[in-house]
Amino acid sequence: MRGFSLLTFLKQFRPRRLRTRILLAVVLLSVPPLIILGAISVNISKDTIVHNHLDNNEHNLKTASEVADLLFRNVINMHRLILANDQLREELKASAQPDGHVLDLRTANRLQNLVVRNLIDTRHIDSICLFDRGYHSVCYGSTDANAGIYADEPSRSMIGQTDWYKRAAAANGKEVFFSYNVLQSGSSRNPSGSFSSVKLLRDPANFRPIGLLVINLKSTIFEQAMNDEEDSGFIVLDTTSNVTRSVYAQNTSISNLINWDDNEAAVLHNLHEHGYLTVGYRNATTDWTFLHIVKAKVLLQDSNRITTVTMLIAAIIALVAIVLSLFVSGSITRPLLQLKKMMVDWSKGSGTSMQGTSFEEDEVGAIGETFRKISSENQLLNERLIHSQLKEREAELRTLQAQIKPHFLYNTLDSIYWMAILQNNTDIAKMTVALSESFKISLNKGKETIPVFRELEHIEHYMTIQNLRYKSRFRYIVDVEQELMSLEILKLILQPLVENAIYHGLEPKIGEGMIRLTGRMEDGTAVFTVEDDGVGMADTSVTEKGYGLTNVKERIMLYYGHRSSLRVSSEPGRGTTVEIRFRPNEIREV
Repeated sequence: MRGFSLLTFLKQFRPRRLRTRILLAVVLLSVPPLIILGAISVNISKDTIVHNHLDNNEHNLKTASEVADLLFRNVINMHRLILANDQLREELKASAQPDGHVLDLRTANRLQNLVVRNLIDTRHIDSICLFDRGYHSVCYGSTDANAGIYADEPSRSMIGQTDWYKRAAAANGKEVFFSYNVLQSGSSRNPSGSFSSVKLLRDPANFRPIGLLVINLKSTIFEQAMNDEEDSGFIVLDTTSNVTRSVYAQNTSISNLINWDDNEAAVLHNLHEHGYLTVGYRNATTDWTFLHIVKAKVLLQDSNRITTVTMLIAAIIALVAIVLSLFVSGSITRPLLQLKKMMVDWSKGSGTSMQGTSFEEDEVGAIGETFRKISSENQLLNERLIHSQLKEREAELRTLQAQIKPHFLYNTLDSIYWMAILQNNTDIAKMTVALSESFKISLNKGKETIPVFRELEHIEHYMTIQNLRYKSRFRYIVDVEQELMSLEILKLILQPLVENAIYHGLEPKIGEGMIRLTGRMEDGTAVFTVEDDGVGMADTSVTEKGYGLTNVKERIMLYYGHRSSLRVSSEPGRGTTVEIRFRPNEIREV
C-alpha cells in the first residue's frame, strides 16, 4: 500500500514536458553515479598510494638495516681484533697488578698500528679508547681524541658507577651499542653527532675483567642508508628504554617535532597528529628503530589532484547533459534508435554500422558522432594501456635491480675479507680484495671509457684471482708503450682477451703457461695484442664466434667505427694471438 501511494505521488508530480523529464533523467542518472564513482576511485587511489608507500619504504628500511648490520659487524670485529692482540692484552693484564704500570704512549702506538693495519674503512670511526682496570686510557681517532669527560683523575673513578658501564659489564663480554657518546655528556637528541659501542675486555684464561674498549662511531654512518627527500626524513631511534633517544635524524625540522621524553608509541602518535605517515623497521643488531617519515599531504597530493579533476569532470558532464537535454525535441526517437543500433553493434564487436550510419546535425547526432569518436579512441587507449603495462613491468624490474647497490656488494666483500683475516686465510683475503677492486673498475662510476692503465689494473686483479685458483700456473707479461697508459679507451675490451687466452689456451695445457699483452701506436691506430703459448687451435672461427670475442668485436665496431678490427691467429700446439685495432680519435656519435 505504501509503494502504491509513493508511485502515485511520483506520477502526480512528474513533469509533463518530455524535455523537462529528459533533463531531470539525465541529471539524476549521470551526476550522482559519477560523483559516487569518483569518491570511490579517490579513496581507492589514496589507500593504494599509502599502501604502496608503506610496502616500498618497509623494504627500503629493511635494506638499510641490513647495510647497517654489516657496518656494525665491522665494529664488532674490531672489538675482537683488539682483544685478540697479545701485546695489548698483556699490557692490560700487567696494569691490573698492584705495582703494574698504567697505559702509556707505547700502548697508544700499538693501538693505532693495529687499527691502521687492519681497518680498511675508518671514515665512520670518531675515536677508539682503551681503558685499563684503573680506567686509565689511550685513544685513537681525531686529533683531539681523548676520554672526554673521563679524561681527568676525579671523573675517571666515576666510570664504574655509570649506567653504560654496568650494562657493558652485564653483557658478559658481548659488545653493547649505545645511542649516545658515553664519553661525552650526551642527551636524547645526541648533539655530539656520535654514538658508542662498548665491550668489557676479559682475560680468556680466567675470564676476569682486564679493561674496557669504547669505539665511538659517527652518526653519519646512516647517511648512505636513505636519500634526502623534501618534507620527509629518515630517523634512527633508540626505543629500548622508556625514554626515546635520537641516534640519527636526517631532517632536523621533523626531529624538532619530537618530544624526546616520550616513549615510542607517544612519539609516533605525535608525528601522526602533525600529519605525518610513518613506517618503521627494527634493527637486529642494536634493537633500534629505523623510521621513515613523510608528510601525508605531500604523499597524497596526486590523489588530491585526482579528486579536483574528478569533481571538475562531474560538473562539466552535468553542465553538458543539461545543455544537450534542452535541445532534445519530439524527433528524437529516430536518431535514438539509430544510436541504439550502433551501440548494440559496438557491444557485439561489430563496427560496420558505426561507419555506415549518418546522423543529422542536431544534439542526438552530436552524441552519435561523439560515441563514434570515443569508440575509436577507446581502441587506441586499449593499445596504449597494453604498452603502458609493459613499460610499467620494465620499470619495476629496473627498480628491483637498482636495489642491489654497489656499496652493499663492497660491504659484503669487506665482511668476507675480515672473516678471512680473522681465520688467517691470506689467499681468500687476497682474492676478496682483487675481486672488490675488479668490481670497482668494472663499474667505473657509470662511464663507458677508462684509461689504459686502469684497464691493465683490472687485468692484474683478474690474474691474481686466476693464479690463486690455478696455483700460480700462469705468467703474465705486459709490454705497453708509456704514451698509451693515459689513453681513454672503451672499458672491458682487453680483459676478455686475457680471459679467452686462459680458458681456451692455457687451461687445457699441461704445466705452466705464459700470456703477453703488448700495446703500441701505429700512425694514429692503437694496436693491442694478447699472445699465449697454449694448446692453440686449427679452426679459429669457433673462438671468433664465442660470446667474449664477439662482444668485444661488436663493441669496438659500434664505438670506433668500421675501421676497427679484431683478428685471431693460431696454430695447434704453438699458441694463439688475438689482435685488436682501432683509432681512438674516431669515436662514432651514438
